[in-house]
Amino acid sequence: MLKIGVLGLGNIAQKAYLPVMAQLQDQVDWVLCTRNVAKLKNLQQKFGFAHTAADLDALLAQQPTAIFIHTPTPTHATYIEKCLRAGVHVYVDKPVSDNAAEVKRLYQLAAQQGLLLTAGFNRRFAPLNAKLQQRQPAQTVLVQKNRVATAQPVPFVLFDLMPHVVDTALFLLGQTPTHYHYRVLAQDGLLQQASVVLETPTATAYALLNMQAGANSETAELQNPQGIAQVTDLATYSVQANGVTTQQVFPDWTPNLERRGFAPLIRAFIAAVQGQQVNPVSPASSILTHEVCQNLLAYAQKNKLTK
Repeated sequence: MLKIGVLGLGNIAQKAYLPVMAQLQDQVDWVLCTRNVAKLKNLQQKFGFAHTAADLDALLAQQPTAIFIHTPTPTHATYIEKCLRAGVHVYVDKPVSDNAAEVKRLYQLAAQQGLLLTAGFNRRFAPLNAKLQQRQPAQTVLVQKNRVATAQPVPFVLFDLMPHVVDTALFLLGQTPTHYHYRVLAQDGLLQQASVVLETPTATAYALLNMQAGANSETAELQNPQGIAQVTDLATYSVQANGVTTQQVFPDWTPNLERRGFAPLIRAFIAAVQGQQVNPVSPASSILTHEVCQNLLAYAQKNKLTK
């Protein structure tokens, strides 16, 4: 049976990954890994996993085929490189790193090793976003994430929340932009708004993040002559065309991790590890998303918006 490690068992792993992994134990022999003995024992019992490891060296000693990395961003590069040099495929939460040059280097290393390095851009795999992307060609794309009065430092937000917005916009655009326009608003080093306009010869995409909105929301919209299609909060799909609006929602029983794309992405990565498909998040597209976020940070630093 395929053996896959899970390094780091914090909030994101517990909420978005372990519930899905627990349902795949007939296909994968999972190995949970953390230094926190109490947490390890608790999660092992809660989800019924058989195998554990105390640290990355112990995990690698069990010779897994792949490892999911769910540790803090500053640790990503070191852990990714160690896994790749050990001949292990890697899935890592976004961002791969908060340094775009380092991201590119790690993807180059993965290619040299003949291994997968997959970034956790789950929004691409949310079923309604995937349905939206199929309405090509795109002429105008609007992707926006709003938060209620959230005060966080500019560099952190630009590599924590903004990558999802940028990646979704690039995914829906379906083309490589030729021109980029950046904008960041901040006060006392805390991000208020960030935006990037992505232009091609035939289309424009707008990726917007508002940390000072009056509500938490997430929307993605694609416009072309066939109509205006929009996904709201990854849960509702609507189309306006010829004076008629239609709407689609998930059945009540649909699991949240299916709607949000985590379960489809996890399954796609496993299939790629088994050689059944290519990297579900192409290196070129992931690198581009990180580069756009790096350029937003450079804009903020140039305009003295960071502390």
